[in-house]
Amino acid sequence: MTSHQALAAPAQAPLVAGWRNGFAALGPAFFTELRPTPLPSPHWVGASDDVAALLGLPQDWQRRDDALQAFTGNALPPGSRPLASVYSGHQFGVWAGQLGDGRAILLGEVQTPAHGGQELQLKGCGRTPYSRMGDGRAVLRSSIREFLCSEAMHALGIPTTRALCVTGSPAPVVREEIETAAVVARVAPSFIRFGHFEHFAARGQQAELRRLADYVIDRYYPECRGGANPCAALLRAVSERTAALMARWQAAGFCHGVMNTDNMSILGLTIDYGPFQFLDAFDPGHICNHSDAQGRYAFDRQPGVAWWNLLCLAQAMLPLIGEVETARAALSTYEGVFAAEFLRRMRAKLGLQQPREGDGALVDALLRLLAAGRVDYTIFWRRLSHAVAAGDFEPVRDLFADRAAFDAWLLSYEELLALEDQALAADLMLNTNPGFVLRNHLGEQAIRAAKLGDFSELQTLQKLLARPFDEHPGHEAHAGFPPEWASTISISCSS
Repeated sequence: MTSHQALAAPAQAPLVAGWRNGFAALGPAFFTELRPTPLPSPHWVGASDDVAALLGLPQDWQRRDDALQAFTGNALPPGSRPLASVYSGHQFGVWAGQLGDGRAILLGEVQTPAHGGQELQLKGCGRTPYSRMGDGRAVLRSSIREFLCSEAMHALGIPTTRALCVTGSPAPVVREEIETAAVVARVAPSFIRFGHFEHFAARGQQAELRRLADYVIDRYYPECRGGANPCAALLRAVSERTAALMARWQAAGFCHGVMNTDNMSILGLTIDYGPFQFLDAFDPGHICNHSDAQGRYAFDRQPGVAWWNLLCLAQAMLPLIGEVETARAALSTYEGVFAAEFLRRMRAKLGLQQPREGDGALVDALLRLLAAGRVDYTIFWRRLSHAVAAGDFEPVRDLFADRAAFDAWLLSYEELLALEDQALAADLMLNTNPGFVLRNHLGEQAIRAAKLGDFSELQTLQKLLARPFDEHPGHEAHAGFPPEWASTISISCSS
């Protein structure tokens, strides 16, 4: 071996292999090609090994400077083709006109080993032609919340975009106060939204509208291609996926906060984590977004808002579908799918494995009881799961000021539960009702520490939320009641 060979550094594996650019093939009417704007002195904040494995990244990726630079937007991975897409939409029920990726840049689509094409997008990497008056940046606070919640929702079994990592920078970003910049690397099969269809429909660009629909059908809904009206079949499929997603949100006590049409995924994914919240005290009218003065996106309104958004999508797709009645028929299954999926999920939360008459009434009575007592939603369900396993309901009774009302409900519940295998019911419940969710105060504690350069609480939360149905001895406080100061946390659209 020569001295030159002895000193040569081993070749690094490509950071990302197998790029393709399916969305870019739609043509320049759909996007603007541009590079991210670099940030100074980037550093790692958090990373998901699970998403890295999904993308097929090298095992040493977090130790590589090219990964840090690439996922901050300072350098392009070879083979990527960065672009910002254009879309329009309704915001808080009002037509907002042209919107678009104002601070997100799609690097391209990665062909993964086991999960097909996955788009990789950087959020917070600088201005684009669609930034309007914004600076194109995201702050550490909101980036940590999106990273943690994306992965927490996935662990709960709720369809969602994923988050590969968060990187931070000391670069200042002005919001209500001066904060520091961060970038989230987001992953999804597609980031196409209802608003993409609205954009081309509003402009009368029917050729582009048709091209978009054909792309979505061929890539993500091939089962819709065979019928007499593929676009009507697509609308129905999107409607039913959206209905199922709403049922999952409601069962989990999840509030999105900004259900604008440009924040609705064509794949039925939870997308764009802004002012979200998991309920503490059960309040059907809870508003998690401080900017939502009218309560349009209150918790109990989410299924109805999703329906309204689907009507907007149907209107945009009408030139492709043809008849209004055909579009209406495509949406006609939404309510039934939502109701059936919600009841199925609530049965699982109660450990009821076989549908029986009276299940729906039992669920409705329980939700009214929880609302009347403002009972902590997550703690109630976890305690009920343990109560069924142990045969002791006293810890659950302790959550209710009106114990007589709970006891009356419990009698009805035990009658149905007696028809089930008790051990199987308890196992189902403990694997359905999480002990750990991303409560606002937990996220706030992780953010406060991270602002001081301490990422240990973020890492702890990440581990707990990745396995939310496990007990995690020693972390009981993370599954406990929120402190009084939690109610003062204000989450708005500013991020």
